[in-house]
Amino acid sequence: QVQLGESGGGLVQAGSSLRLSCVVSGRTSGTYAAAWFRQAPGKEREFVATISWSGARTDYLDSVKGRFTISRDNAKNTVYLQMNSLKPEDTAVYYCALGPFTSTSRTAYGTWGQGTQVTVSS
Repeated sequence: QVQLGESGGGLVQAGSSLRLSCVVSGRTSGTYAAAWFRQAPGKEREFVATISWSGARTDYLDSVKGRFTISRDNAKNTVYLQMNSLKPEDTAVYYCALGPFTSTSRTAYGTWGQGTQVTVSS
């Protein structure tokens, strides 16, 4: 069974940076794409970023382009989300997810972590 463990969240001021990590443990079936989603209170869970197995393909939510960078280290079974120039509207619980291919849709991902809270104060 595959498990995902997110870390790196916290309370920061606007303009600050955070790096989220997602460690993949357990038995994975070959290659997989990874993604980060987020969910703010009272809102739907939304796509943030996705990355292919090789890292050659990435995609981002328009509002985070140029500020967030998704990356992965397959040797360490870890996926990262570097978040710079954070804004109060980035406040949410951030979730890591795995799936067979890159997609902006939640339904493409079958394995999810428990999430890590990111709070950005103004």
